[in-house]
Amino acid sequence: MTKDNKLLTVEGLQATYNHAITALHGVTLSLERGEILAILGANGAGKTTMLKAVSNLLSAERGQVLAGHVQFDGRDVTRETPASLVRLGLVQVLEGRHCFKTLTVEENLVSGGLGRSATRAEIAVDLEKIYTHFPRLKEKRRVLSGLTSGGEQQMTAIGRALMSRPRLLVLDEPSMGLAPLVVQDIFRTLERLNRDEGLSILVAEQNSAVALTYANRAVILENGVSVLSGTAAELKSRDDVRAFYLGQKPAAPVAAHIH
Repeated sequence: MTKDNKLLTVEGLQATYNHAITALHGVTLSLERGEILAILGANGAGKTTMLKAVSNLLSAERGQVLAGHVQFDGRDVTRETPASLVRLGLVQVLEGRHCFKTLTVEENLVSGGLGRSATRAEIAVDLEKIYTHFPRLKEKRRVLSGLTSGGEQQMTAIGRALMSRPRLLVLDEPSMGLAPLVVQDIFRTLERLNRDEGLSILVAEQNSAVALTYANRAVILENGVSVLSGTAAELKSRDDVRAFYLGQKPAAPVAAHIH
């Protein structure tokens, strides 16, 4: 692949909270245009910190990037505000299904279009697209988001991000707390957006099985370090990865393979 094909590059990223707690010890990864890259790892491995660094949201959590750099489409993200990154096409869906609970589903979606100063006509076109991808949102469009199910709130959060017309969609634990069928539905939709519209996707997931089913490649984080990366097929076929991250019985001690 040529260097220009890299949409996101993270090199030697080190990050702390309150200048005291080190969360990342030197993470390196890259994402090609049109690719789905999964960030895997146990709770506390550094996945959320990594995504917040990519979206330049760490300072809101009293976090700091100490070393290394993150580039989105050739730009240093630390020199951009989170709002300008959204306008450039880097849009994050935070963990926890963030919706405006007192707004209807449709009002939530429209708010995503307003963030990029879309016209009324553009918003109308984009809304129809979102309803095609997530038919359940069309049924619930007049319902207050706070009264919809967890799956519908997650779809609303993703739909609102899509209304910003992202080039890179960054998702933090989209499957968390959702029923398996809903998770499959959401990941199939993401796969379709990737295939049909060329949307690049960076997704952090504890549910390694579903992430490796839909991603092209994956990077495994452990204690704030990227310890392993490869194609989804390669990682799925490794006994140590299956044992440690997919909950299947190990053929040999994990540590001997991973490090």
